[in-house]
Amino acid sequence: MQTNTLQSLGSFPIALVLFAGVAIFLILRLRSVLGKRVGFERQAPPPAPAFNTPGPVIEGQAVPIPTGRPVPDPQSPLGERLMQIVQRTSDFDPPKFLDQVETAFRAIVTAFAAGDRATLQSLLTDHVYATFEGAITAREAANEKHRTEIKNILSASIESAEIIGDQAAIIVRFVSDQVNLTLDASGNPTDGTEAVVELTDLWTFERNLKAPGPGWRLGAARNG
Repeated sequence: MQTNTLQSLGSFPIALVLFAGVAIFLILRLRSVLGKRVGFERQAPPPAPAFNTPGPVIEGQAVPIPTGRPVPDPQSPLGERLMQIVQRTSDFDPPKFLDQVETAFRAIVTAFAAGDRATLQSLLTDHVYATFEGAITAREAANEKHRTEIKNILSASIESAEIIGDQAAIIVRFVSDQVNLTLDASGNPTDGTEAVVELTDLWTFERNLKAPGPGWRLGAARNG
């Protein structure tokens, strides 16, 4: 009788250990399953290569650069033409190009207002510089001054791109808030307004792809 009692008492911890082992096994199995995708969760998009150098261009969609700088989809017709320029000159990158021409836009507008011929000559093609220089000369002859303030550039986007031989041309649309005012010799306004006006400009930048350096110059300008 004593032996049976000891056997019955001894069976309890053994069963408990067995149950505990089963419970641990089940917990480990659940933990191995939890967190795994089963096919219905939203998949994170894989990283995509940039247009040329690491930047904000993502394969298959136009991704805006901060402050309104959209870059064309590399797979679009316009993106393919830009890729042709990339293949012809390794230093061309659309996001960087937009940064460069925005800087040029500010410099040209400011230089024209100030009559800064040296700056204009470095940023314009010969025929465009002749037009700008003629307007400055006429303004000086009339003893007028021009005041321009760029308050903000709302957007800068590539509208078109072409390659003819070694010559590349890219049209950029600028939308900006500006104050433009022409003053006579007495300082009285003869044209323009002190109010901020939103302007849209289409500027064509040209470059010889065989020429060293950035080399993008303003080849045409018109209102958008």
